[in-house]
Amino acid sequence: MVVGGFVTMYRATKPWPLQPNQAESGVPSGQIAATEPSAAVLPPVAELISSRLETEEPVFLEERKRMLVHDLMGRDITEPAVLRAMGRVPRQLFVRPEDIDLAYADHPLPIGYNQTISQPYIVALMTQLARPKPDSRALDVGTGSGYQAAVLAEICKEVYSIEIVQPLAETAAQRLAELGYTNVTVRHGDGYRGWPEHAPFDVIIVAAAPDHIPQPLVEQLAPGGRLVLPVGRFFQQLIVVEKLQDGTVRQIPSIPVSFVPMTGEAEKNR
Repeated sequence: MVVGGFVTMYRATKPWPLQPNQAESGVPSGQIAATEPSAAVLPPVAELISSRLETEEPVFLEERKRMLVHDLMGRDITEPAVLRAMGRVPRQLFVRPEDIDLAYADHPLPIGYNQTISQPYIVALMTQLARPKPDSRALDVGTGSGYQAAVLAEICKEVYSIEIVQPLAETAAQRLAELGYTNVTVRHGDGYRGWPEHAPFDVIIVAAAPDHIPQPLVEQLAPGGRLVLPVGRFFQQLIVVEKLQDGTVRQIPSIPVSFVPMTGEAEKNR
């Protein structure tokens, strides 16, 4: 269930444009780091743009380039692997046909069943905070149209994605298969308890907000792994849960965000 997560904070040092229906709010400069910039030297933008498709309309390649430069690199997305993934996935195939001209706009878009695809910045931010690597096994809770799973699949060895809305799970699985993502497995189900058969996971990204951190997801996190999710009811914050090599867990707060509540078992445990 991918939902319309978007940022509800901007930095005084680099203003972020507010999205439609986005409340104006702020955090004092330096109080909370939105992300953890990479120390790596970024390659030229042209090297970050490629296509998953054999042929792709130039307009979409240009839109992806604009997205990278303005909405991602123009903020604080600096991890080359994340930028390359965002520059390769054809986002226009993950939105409704009637919204194709808005595919690279930096705000959520509806995908049916009262669900949305999150804005590109939030997808990139959560991916960067999760620190995926080429040998990572990732769990994506809330498949939606499959966009976050595709971004993870560009970086990780294996991606397991769970969607609570069955029609979305089915169409996302078909879409990802048609795009050649053989390292992604999608199933219909409630992601609150994760996917224990394939645990532990090095990366877990959750695209809906519980009012607490689901313990099953923490338990399925591998030592050295990271869980990134929005937490809260009326006011939400993006949280990074990191499991250290000795098994201890620490929480790292990031930015205020806005997601719809996690449904299913998460509702029973409130």
